[in-house]
Amino acid sequence: MSHSTTEITVGAAVLALAVGFAVYAGQVAGVGGAGAGYPLTASFRSAEGVGLGTDVRLAGVKVGTVTGIDLDPQTFRANTTFTVKDGVALPDDSSVVISSEGLLGGNFVEILPGGSPFNYEAGDEVLDTQGAVSLISLLLKFVAGGGEDE
Repeated sequence: MSHSTTEITVGAAVLALAVGFAVYAGQVAGVGGAGAGYPLTASFRSAEGVGLGTDVRLAGVKVGTVTGIDLDPQTFRANTTFTVKDGVALPDDSSVVISSEGLLGGNFVEILPGGSPFNYEAGDEVLDTQGAVSLISLLLKFVAGGGEDE
C-alpha cells in the first residue's frame, strides 16, 4: 500500500507542476485570460506583419495587444481591433501606426498620442492611421527612380 500512496503523491506533484508551468507559459505569452483593458478599432490600408497577439506600444512600452483583424470587403482595408490597458487614457486625436522593429524585426502597432483634452472611450475608432510600409517596395522605388534627377 505504501508504494501506491507514494506513486499517487508523486503523480499529483508532477501534475501540479505541469499545470503551474502551463499557466506561467500562458501569462508570459499573453495567451491567458483577457487582461483589464478597453477595446479600440482602427482601419489600415495595409496591416502587413500584424496578427492576433501583436504588441500595441506607446512610447516603446507595451500597453495592449491586437485582438482581431479582418478584411472589409467594401473598402478593402484591414479592420483591426486592439485593447489598451485600463489607466492609459489616449487623447482622441491620437494616431495609430504600424511600425517595424528594424530591418529584420517584426511589426507592431504604435500609438502616437495627440494633445486633445478629450479621450477615446471603449469601442471608439481611431481614424488617423498609417499602414505598414514594405521595405521591398521602398527599395524598388529607390532603384527605379534613380535616373529621374537629370
